Amino acid sequence: MKYVALPTEDLSALWSGGNDAYGNKAERVLSDGNGNPCRHCLRDVPKGAPMLIVAYRPFSGLHPYAETGPIFLCGAPCERGGGMTPPDVIRTSPDYLLKGYSPDERIVYGTGAVVRTDEITDQVNKIFAAPRVSHIHVRSAQQLLSPAD
Repeated sequence: MKYVALPTEDLSALWSGGNDAYGNKAERVLSDGNGNPCRHCLRDVPKGAPMLIVAYRPFSGLHPYAETGPIFLCGAPCERGGGMTPPDVIRTSPDYLLKGYSPDERIVYGTGAVVRTDEITDQVNKIFAAPRVSHIHVRSAQQLLSPAD
């Protein structure tokens, strides 16, 4: 299993003031230090550090499964992370949403799950055991409580 950060070539234009997946300029803010994982270096953006918030679509084309989501990036180009061990950003939230995708970028139904952080490796192995799964998207899944909770 290999953890793969977003490609530098996909993000260079955003750091240079280019438009995101919706045609908007990146929102430039300071990190509040509460779980702002940069999807390039795979580290949390430190409190008070500049960061970008952008709409990003990690798919090669437009089709019904080409989801777009908000992501955080360091405010300036950073070193691309990734590798064989879980990055630090996988340890900053109590749970994550994992979904398996096929080589043609379609969700492989039955592979999606909200998974506790300490169970990610086991769940990833289960998802990759499913036929047709070529990659897994990991997204934040922190559950918000309603006022009644």
